[in-house]
Amino acid sequence: MARTTHLNALQALEMAIREGSLRGAAEKLGITPAAVGQRIRALEKFLDTDLILRGRSGLRPTPALEGALDDLHAAFSALDRVAASLDFQRTTEIHIIADPDWSDLWLLPRLGRFRTEHPNILFNINGEGDVPMRLGAADLFIDRDPQGRAASGDELYTEVFLPIGSPENAARVADPFATKAADTAPQYLPVGTIGNKDRVWRHSQQDSIEGFPLLHLQDRPTIPETPGWADWLAVYPHDRTSPERGVQYAHVRNAIDGVKSDAGLLVCGLSLVLDDIEAGLVSLPFPSDECLAAKHPYCVKTRTEATVRPQVTRLIAWLKAEAAITRVRMEALTTA
Repeated sequence: MARTTHLNALQALEMAIREGSLRGAAEKLGITPAAVGQRIRALEKFLDTDLILRGRSGLRPTPALEGALDDLHAAFSALDRVAASLDFQRTTEIHIIADPDWSDLWLLPRLGRFRTEHPNILFNINGEGDVPMRLGAADLFIDRDPQGRAASGDELYTEVFLPIGSPENAARVADPFATKAADTAPQYLPVGTIGNKDRVWRHSQQDSIEGFPLLHLQDRPTIPETPGWADWLAVYPHDRTSPERGVQYAHVRNAIDGVKSDAGLLVCGLSLVLDDIEAGLVSLPFPSDECLAAKHPYCVKTRTEATVRPQVTRLIAWLKAEAAITRVRMEALTTA
């Protein structure tokens, strides 16, 4: 009897055809589009044939795959049913698919406290963790996408966005001509810009960000609308020409690292940097009430079959308690 091999690659292939894109398959599987593509390419290399075609309407099977496609769909539908029926064997595991920035910067730093109280519960978050990702749907979905799988779930909290900077850059915004103690020399080089028309240098004034490097997050179709510099400056019109210019980052963590290394200022979700603010690693260059609220809150949706498992209900209660603490901390800061 032939043994089935390349199961992960076949799963990625089936999901990519079903969703019509690598990105759609990645969302369903809780991995990156690049990882989906790598699994499919590995299978194509093993079989020495192309399996998918890329067109304007999305991905579609090649003739080599066409004849096996019905069986492929049927096989994974059957495996999903088997996974659901055997779910009782997974009572110590919780599988989560969440907004990647949120899980990286909010969930994982806090999860250690939950683990201390519940050391026997194992996690897989976005395809990585204590246990390998299993077939079938995840137990929890967490995001703030109104079209996402958590949209009809329980609300956790609403994110707010505001500028952050390193303590040094925040000080320069407040006082561009700051001086060293017992010294009349400027502490920093002057910040400003040269006028496009008259070519005259203009120093940055207090509460102006003219001349400061601005950091941005790349547009990502799978991430819900996130305010940037243009959005914030439209509401809080501090001096700045060409707010769209600056370094682009693919992930919030990398952009925050750029902030900490004095690379520039960033409009960022407050909940993701609360601990860094309290630790003095990043600062708020403008009044904390100059912020923008997200249009949709972070929500958590539980798979119906998982709602009866005590481990899952404990985690949900813990998530809501931690979210309430975050909400209070954000409100205290933005109304100070």
